[in-house]
Amino acid sequence: MFYHLTRSDADATVLTLLPRAAAAGWRVMIRAQGRAPLERLDARLWVDPEDGFVPHGIEGGPHDADQPVLLGQGRAVNGAHALVLIDGADVTPDEAQGLERVWTIFDGGDLQAVAQARALWTRLTGAGVSAQYWSEESGRWEKKAEKLSG
Repeated sequence: MFYHLTRSDADATVLTLLPRAAAAGWRVMIRAQGRAPLERLDARLWVDPEDGFVPHGIEGGPHDADQPVLLGQGRAVNGAHALVLIDGADVTPDEAQGLERVWTIFDGGDLQAVAQARALWTRLTGAGVSAQYWSEESGRWEKKAEKLSG
């Protein structure tokens, strides 16, 4: 699922996705290219959501494999069912096909981020991975495109 942000920020969007993943019983890997976005999100996860703590950790600790939500730059060592890509992080078609869900979250005001998301869409769908493109441009999330595998 590709989320084209025009009104929300990536952190707020991640905070809406994590309870859905938890309700489905999924472990989640949140992947970024750099450490700064992960540290920013880590700090936010300690205070949000207000109605409950999201158990999580930043990769590199002794309990990475046990984390229900792992923030990192590498592969999902926590047995993730879902992967959240922020800050231009990448996924291979093989990795994506082995997961229940991949969320690619990108800033619609950042032309480089949009170009990266388009390239990822092309690579994944070209390899037979189903994908949906969602935009919040109208003020609410709307599905703008879908490509099914097979």
